[in-house]
Amino acid sequence: MHYDILIVGGGHGGAQAAIALRQGGYAGSIGLVTEEPELPYERPPLSKDYLSGAKPFERMLIRPPAFWAEREVAMVTGRRVVAVEPVARQVTTQDGTTIGYGELIWAAGGHARRLGCGGADLAGVHTMRSRADADRLMAELPQVGHAVVIGGGYIGLEAASALRTRGVAVTLIEAADRVLARVAGEALSRFYEAAHRTQGVDLRLNTAVDCLLGDTRVEGVRLGDGSVIACDLVVVGIGIVPAVAPLLAAGAAGGDGADVDAQGRTTLPHVFAIGDCARHANRFAGGGAIRLESVQNANDQATVAAKTILGQDVAYDAVPWFWSDQYDLKLQTVGLSTGHDLAVVRGDPADRSFSVVYFRDGRVVALDCVNRVKDYVQGRKLVEAGAMPDAARVADAGVALKEL
Repeated sequence: MHYDILIVGGGHGGAQAAIALRQGGYAGSIGLVTEEPELPYERPPLSKDYLSGAKPFERMLIRPPAFWAEREVAMVTGRRVVAVEPVARQVTTQDGTTIGYGELIWAAGGHARRLGCGGADLAGVHTMRSRADADRLMAELPQVGHAVVIGGGYIGLEAASALRTRGVAVTLIEAADRVLARVAGEALSRFYEAAHRTQGVDLRLNTAVDCLLGDTRVEGVRLGDGSVIACDLVVVGIGIVPAVAPLLAAGAAGGDGADVDAQGRTTLPHVFAIGDCARHANRFAGGGAIRLESVQNANDQATVAAKTILGQDVAYDAVPWFWSDQYDLKLQTVGLSTGHDLAVVRGDPADRSFSVVYFRDGRVVALDCVNRVKDYVQGRKLVEAGAMPDAARVADAGVALKEL
């Protein structure tokens, strides 16, 4: 097999790269290879609507099957790329198949980080990264009375919400002193802690996991203090490991992700990297090199890489945005709050509709908006402009952000 452009990865970034190439008039051959058996589908609903049963898989497909056939995008499913040979311009899959390319777009994302303690491989221990992960977990739910969720980030909180919606008792364990500690300020963390406790989640902060217990199937979680939580199922949500080992082995610069420039190029010739696995300089993070695990980042980097291949002069400079659905709460985030020196709460969290506006050196760098769409839409302009509004006026919910 040989394709003029080979895309590795069937997530949002890989799909968008193929779409953008065809929309841009690219007439050469395009192949997309993915280790999953499915055509490209949306990942965020896995721990939200899909796990709760509110959204069937067919509605998660990024495009219907006929779309790819009509645009002559060859789908090579069920193949994992294990090696890249940049001089020969070919990749090798786990079954020994070689696929040649003219340009390579690496959109492989990452794999769920596993626990490193004893019992991590017991039956009933789940991660949430693919449809197969979610299906395995849901198949066990009829026999599950009590689940333990390890990790208080978005995946863990969303999984806890979906499990409670299905009537499962949940204990959530977080090693830090608050949930969402890496991505949000304390006000938002405390709000979501209270929201989950109100829904019956047994939330344990500052709590370490020693090991998982059971003979063949998990039966409990032993904590660092020696106590044991009995359970029928464990969900592990402690981040991802970016899938870049083949690129790094081929000589690409990087570490926690493959280093790319503003066009998505790696240090390997004719090789781009986009999405969760691409480490790039981002002015919204103060110019430092970061990886962004978001649909927005994957789609925007894919479009930039495609336009670069098409000969257009473009560069990635998109404001980051994210969202999370838990119970009746819709959180919309714009910007990056990392390194903020002031957080202003706008509205009353008791009303379940409020925003947190983050400042750094007087400039608005991010907003977390809970059930407050208008603040999210108007606040985006403040982040994009690096605006320096008066914090007291920002805190006044009677003042529309667009006035600032």
